[in-house]
Amino acid sequence: VQLQASGGGLVQTGGSLRLSCVASRSIFGMPRVAWYRQAPGKERELAATITNSDITNYPDSVKGRFTISRDNAKNTVYLQMNSLKPEDTAVYYCNVATGGVNYWGKGTLVTVSS
Repeated sequence: VQLQASGGGLVQTGGSLRLSCVASRSIFGMPRVAWYRQAPGKERELAATITNSDITNYPDSVKGRFTISRDNAKNTVYLQMNSLKPEDTAVYYCNVATGGVNYWGKGTLVTVSS
């Protein structure tokens, strides 16, 4: 599975961005799709997950500000990010796991200026 993330950019504190991740094949039935992020000098961390039953999960750091969704017909996963903070600055990666294999996109850079 190839994953292409897009939608990153430079935004001011308090602004919004919507990230998209298009998969090269159907994501229907994939049990879990996720967004991760990696800030400079830090380890990659989970930003949001969504199951094939549309159950979502977020770490406390983004809860209430980020929303993950999936459009199975378009093989696309979205991450709506609102009320962005400088600490949200990171490269954001989409991730799917299927058939016992983890697949990663190349990432899209989000920079939040103070």
